[in-house]
Amino acid sequence: MTPDRWTLALEAGELSLPQGPCLVMRARGDGDFTSLGHVHCVQGFAPDHDLLAARGLTVTPDLPEGEVFASALVQIVKAKAGTLGSIAEALGALRPGGVLMVDGQKEEGIETIIKALKGVFEIGGTFSKAHGKLAWLTRPETLPEAVIDWMPEPVETEEGYLTVPGGFSAEGPDRGSELLVALVPGLTGRVADLGPGWGYIAGEVLAEQEGIETLDLIEADHAMLQAAAANIEDPRARFHWADVTRFQPEASYDAILANPPFHTGRRADPSLGRAFIAAAARMLSPRGRFFMVANRHLPYEDALKAAFGTGRLLGELEGYKIYEAAKPKR
Repeated sequence: MTPDRWTLALEAGELSLPQGPCLVMRARGDGDFTSLGHVHCVQGFAPDHDLLAARGLTVTPDLPEGEVFASALVQIVKAKAGTLGSIAEALGALRPGGVLMVDGQKEEGIETIIKALKGVFEIGGTFSKAHGKLAWLTRPETLPEAVIDWMPEPVETEEGYLTVPGGFSAEGPDRGSELLVALVPGLTGRVADLGPGWGYIAGEVLAEQEGIETLDLIEADHAMLQAAAANIEDPRARFHWADVTRFQPEASYDAILANPPFHTGRRADPSLGRAFIAAAARMLSPRGRFFMVANRHLPYEDALKAAFGTGRLLGELEGYKIYEAAKPKR
């Protein structure tokens, strides 16, 4: 396997780091951070967090308060606002004279991020390899005011929900979720929302349906789950930071709702939706029902037939399909 760009840049002598601990923001589960010395990883995405923890690395979902680092690495994400927010947080945790590294693939938007950095800082250098780029700079004594503007600020939707800047559907509920809420029938008993994001579906369903005894929100993104917990005060809601595909409920569910993600980075990846379908079948009771919304072009019909004995289309409109499936196969 080709070493990561920061390792290659260090080995080539193009990059040097000061002595001291290194902060890694958005640390990916498969990243090799050995060359950076002692690292503290920040990763709020449960699957990557769990991989890092299993490898024995220090990892937390949020930036550790009060700690100061000699260097920092930010691995970019597809949302520019999310990446710039992580860069601002990393700079705030760096000591003056510390080195900030920013790494990412071209398809993820690294060139756009480097351009934003060049508008504010003097770049110390760049290193290109494997269709991506690493850039680095030295933190000045005083951070430019523009960096403050990069800090993420919660946005409130017209419905009164707080969303996560740079996250999915940050401007408000997406149309697919609205359609699922509108078409889902009456629910009773134990219910789950797989991948609830900042909580729109769960919040609306709880407000409308008194027959629900409990509703578990199972979300892999820590920031999203925190927003959902702030948005939903209903005592029936329970919040779980976990990988949906590995989550084990304390008891099976009577109904499950989902608007599954279908992107890995910037690439469409229908396998994520298929994994959600399989997870729903595993978590449902024999009489449980699964309700899912998906973009019309996504090929989920075969996965639904493989995981459930019966199913029907509740609606197909505005580019979305809303499915109901029952008789989960074990």
